[in-house]
Amino acid sequence: MVKVSIITVCYNSEYTIRRTLKSVLQQSYSNIEYIIVDGNSNDKTIDIVKEFVPEFGNKLQIISEPDSGIYDAMNKGIAKASGQLIGILNSDDYYEEEAVAYMVDAMTEDKYQILYGFTRTVKDGIEYSISRRSHTFLSEEMIDHPACFVTKAVYDDFGSFDLQYISAADYDFMLRMSMIPEVRFYPVDQLVVNFSMGGMCSTDKAWLDLLKLKKNHGMITEKRYKWELFKDKVYRVINKMFIEGLQSKKKNG
Repeated sequence: MVKVSIITVCYNSEYTIRRTLKSVLQQSYSNIEYIIVDGNSNDKTIDIVKEFVPEFGNKLQIISEPDSGIYDAMNKGIAKASGQLIGILNSDDYYEEEAVAYMVDAMTEDKYQILYGFTRTVKDGIEYSISRRSHTFLSEEMIDHPACFVTKAVYDDFGSFDLQYISAADYDFMLRMSMIPEVRFYPVDQLVVNFSMGGMCSTDKAWLDLLKLKKNHGMITEKRYKWELFKDKVYRVINKMFIEGLQSKKKNG
């Protein structure tokens, strides 16, 4: 029976992590280890995680210490994982009950596998969309990372997340893996995960990180990269002047 490692990285996630924990606890597939990698939260996150220790028993590992960001925490979890297949579940997302079973059933004999299913996107507690982007078009857009399961051998033999990226290291990882002939991508025709909109991927820093990734992978030229940075700088200056003008006008009546 294939052992599956689920990794959740978190920091001050007290409002969402209970749902995440329950979704792993309620999986129909039983041979799971669950690894929580906490960035030394100062809210009730770890207290909530510890509430689940009696139910998970020795299947639950908890690491709580400072880290260098979300991908550093993911790398720690991968290093601790003992399963043949690894899923990474964000602390504000949650699995469908059959998620792990679907992925194990879809595994082949290949040593290096990346399996990915459908994602339900949730906005304000309401279903926004259900989708699955194809790995065939990775050069255009990232597949949904929370819906991905990767064999441990991929990480062991070809590396994990590059910490130069603060929000796009998962995309960088998938692009690198897509260039390795031995690594096989398998789409799975099942709904796997529920993804909450918002978070780091929607910030300006994330956009700049993605821009750097595209330049590093030859998806855009150095000239285009510099031009986009210049446009962003000009936009920020104009936006700042506009806001300051509005504030001045309001102050002066």
